[in-house]
Amino acid sequence: MSRFVDWLHAPVSPLRVLVLRRLIYLFVIVDVLWWHTSGEYHGWVDGRWYQPLVIGELLPLPTPDVTIVQSVKWSSVAAALLALSGRAPRMLGWTVAALWFEYQVIAFSYGKVDHDRWAMLVALVLLPTVGAVNRRDPRLSERAGWAIRCVQLAVIATYFYAGWAKLRFGGTEWVNSATLTRAVVRRGTDLAQPLLDAQWILHVSQWGIMGLELSSPLIFLLNARWRRWAIAGLLGFHVVTYSMITIIFLPHVVCLAAFLPLERLVRGQKDHVRDPSPDVSVPSPRTARTLLGRQRARSRPAREPAAVVGHQPVDPGGQPRDGRHEHQPAERSPEPTAGH
Repeated sequence: MSRFVDWLHAPVSPLRVLVLRRLIYLFVIVDVLWWHTSGEYHGWVDGRWYQPLVIGELLPLPTPDVTIVQSVKWSSVAAALLALSGRAPRMLGWTVAALWFEYQVIAFSYGKVDHDRWAMLVALVLLPTVGAVNRRDPRLSERAGWAIRCVQLAVIATYFYAGWAKLRFGGTEWVNSATLTRAVVRRGTDLAQPLLDAQWILHVSQWGIMGLELSSPLIFLLNARWRRWAIAGLLGFHVVTYSMITIIFLPHVVCLAAFLPLERLVRGQKDHVRDPSPDVSVPSPRTARTLLGRQRARSRPAREPAAVVGHQPVDPGGQPRDGRHEHQPAERSPEPTAGH
């Protein structure tokens, strides 16, 4: 259990949190104003159609109307712009999280619910816990490591549970039916149309997607180099999906950046900030104390070794160090001289 806790809090540079927070706040602005604007239209929908999510039933959230929707929308943009300044990172960060969360409840309480926003919500809530970040401080932080690890876990959980949902609701028919063929027919681009004449490629792709999603947790067993290659593969998967059937999980893709050494983007930090991954071991506090004790033990001056005669300590000259020993060393016979 302690090893898992150490892994969960593996220190990283707070600069990674600094860069990731900025990426996420920029995305909030883009998302609210341009990318996912369906929530805005729900302000004009009759309140009888409002079927809140479970969290909307647990919390006393109001039924959306034009005033509420517009207030949440523009307050989200304003809070994100202020959060980009880096001032009051906790207060402004959690304000952005609360407003964007309410905007998602408004957007997805009328039927369809997207699953690509879970990691973004986790990031908005947890990244502000790191607080202010000193750009010139090269030290690693367990608090930053915990926040980054939670975002990584949320990203991978999205993949895994997407695969699990396919098996739960579609069973093996999801991989053995015309799932991708239907997607290409409905919204396929010119690049995807030739695949309709090669059904076996779409069939194999369905099995590949299922295998990718269910095996996604294995990414945590890879070292830093292979993990980055895996992230590059996931990014490539999303690019291909968008180019073929115009589907992309953009907030999820943004959160994939939590796996990357974003701290290297900060000027002047590339040389002395290292990425604490499996091939660059960062000890936990308990291990660090043990290593420090060993280092101090090695640095102590060694005592002068003493010769031993008859199991009694003697000085380098062969004489007992004190007179309390019962056995005295025998005297040497005089050396013969010339003439004797």
